[in-house]
Amino acid sequence: QVELVESGGGLVQAGDSLRLTCTSSRSRFREYAVGWFRQAPGQERGFVAAISRSGGNTVYDNSVKGRFTVSRDKAKNTVSLQINGLKLEDTAVYYCAARRTILTASPDITADAYHYWGQGTQVTVSS
Repeated sequence: QVELVESGGGLVQAGDSLRLTCTSSRSRFREYAVGWFRQAPGQERGFVAAISRSGGNTVYDNSVKGRFTVSRDKAKNTVSLQINGLKLEDTAVYYCAARRTILTASPDITADAYHYWGQGTQVTVSS
């Protein structure tokens, strides 16, 4: 089992950048693929980005391609989501999620595929 903690959210202006970080204290975190999801008020939780266990494969929702970058640092046991050019519609609670996979597995984009979730970090974009 892994415990996930998100950090880096905050109140920012449109056009700013943020870096969200998902951290686990368990060394086995490196054996897990990680996904980022977000939930805006009144909306369902939706997929944002994901990275494979190896870090070699990433996938993004079309709405964030070119602005969001997911990466992982195995030495630090973290997965980060770099968000550039924030838009009002990026306002949401951002969650990271993890699932244990084989090394060659591609990352999943469906929430049901993930077994462990963090508590979320709020990102609020103002005009």
